[in-house]
Amino acid sequence: MDRILVTEKIADEGLAVLRQAGAVDVRLDLDKSALIATLGDYDALVVRSATKVTTEVIAAGSRLRVIGRAGTGVDNIDVDAATARGIIVVNAPASNSVAVAELTIGLLIALARSLPQAHASLQSGKWERSKFVGWEVRGKTLGLIGLGRIGSEVAVRARAMEMAVLAYDPVVSLDRAEQIGVELVALDELLARSDVISLHVPLLEATRNLLDSDNLAKMKRGAYLINASRGGTVDESALLAALDSGQLAGAALDVFSSEPLPSDSPLLRHPKLITVPHIGASTAEAQISAGSEVAEGVAAALSGATPRYAVNAPFVAPEAWGVLQPYLTLGRQMGRLISQLMSDPVRSYDLEFRGELAQVDTQPVKLAVLEGLLAANSPVRVTPVNAPLIARERGVRLTERTHPDAESYAGLLVVRVQTAEHEHLFSGTVLRGEPHIVQADGYFVDFIPQGPLLFTYHRDRPGMIGMVGTLLGGADVNISGMYVGRLAPRAQSLMVLTLDEPASPAVLARIETEEDIERAIGVVL
Repeated sequence: MDRILVTEKIADEGLAVLRQAGAVDVRLDLDKSALIATLGDYDALVVRSATKVTTEVIAAGSRLRVIGRAGTGVDNIDVDAATARGIIVVNAPASNSVAVAELTIGLLIALARSLPQAHASLQSGKWERSKFVGWEVRGKTLGLIGLGRIGSEVAVRARAMEMAVLAYDPVVSLDRAEQIGVELVALDELLARSDVISLHVPLLEATRNLLDSDNLAKMKRGAYLINASRGGTVDESALLAALDSGQLAGAALDVFSSEPLPSDSPLLRHPKLITVPHIGASTAEAQISAGSEVAEGVAAALSGATPRYAVNAPFVAPEAWGVLQPYLTLGRQMGRLISQLMSDPVRSYDLEFRGELAQVDTQPVKLAVLEGLLAANSPVRVTPVNAPLIARERGVRLTERTHPDAESYAGLLVVRVQTAEHEHLFSGTVLRGEPHIVQADGYFVDFIPQGPLLFTYHRDRPGMIGMVGTLLGGADVNISGMYVGRLAPRAQSLMVLTLDEPASPAVLARIETEEDIERAIGVVL
């Protein structure tokens, strides 16, 4: 019988599922050394966030086949080390969606009616009815930054309260948004049109301080902000300044850049702020769901099945690895590139596998592309295992086909991105074992997709390259490579610069002020 070690408290419902799959030992007293000494006797390990499953711990699990995390994040688990040893890692990413969505709606109502302030006033012996005149959410516009599981749940509830709902999410398809009655828009449009904005994104480099002073200034004057996603996605100093100036009428925060929140934090004393101590997932139902979901994943893995919420990569047959390995890197980087370049809502993606790619199983490459497309906007770690599930949840439409001809290349990966009005074409290949992008957004170029990049869409004229180079040099940003594609002489062009360090938002904004520069986009791969 398989043996399962549980090192942190999970719901009884989860333990019941585990006991059907094997012999369960609940040990809440294990420190790192005791865990290492014990783990060799077990086939499965179930943890929450406190147990650190490091490379050393994983190496001690000589029988270990699956690690389960009763919750969303897997930051406390060395997933790469587990994957290298063939150990499946599963989590419970859907367990807290409703809980966080309901808290978001609760914070929305609390902002609309100043409920905490009214409660505190009455508790202090005052009767200030006229002071607490609120506003109705009916007829207002809610802007969701992120339309994944939680964002979608919020949208459904907001629609039920007769709110108009906008969303910004570079990955979610137009069809998926239409199904739940949401209008997909660009970020700037969402900021300008929304009466209330709610964040539902993970904390990544791309989302760190996403709502900074510039973006807060783009919001409607007198709008409201809710953050029940991750601390660090809102610049807290800029938020306080926006509240003080009246740019924002109020805000509600469940998460903070530093947790627990220091007792001297100005966030605790601001009269326009509602603060709660990161309780988004703190419902009895969410805890039961987390325990049950992870237990089902562990049981599936022990039985030899594929768990629904596996987070690490699938197996690639050795005989196919030689051909596929560089294309997996190419597909992942192409997906990341496309997700950062696309600003308009995407209707569908079409993959075409040409040449030698058409002669092998293309599923791993397809999954790598999906991983790259989804990774920057997902609150959970995206791998080829869980990418299809996340894509289905977000309504991503993806078709694929093969073609024997790869032009002058051995193999060619083509991705067509269809937005409401345009088709954007990207192509890549493998040269000397390295991935190369040979067509970016319809322009023929040739560069290796890695590190910091700068894309400029501009009209071709003398001096453009030198002008951009001078601006980067003035900002101490070094250029390591330059590639230009153009539709015709003096016509629309694309320049790709590979950089030693990323160009700052201020530098990008400065470049965009130049005549004939349409857009300047920083990309990090």
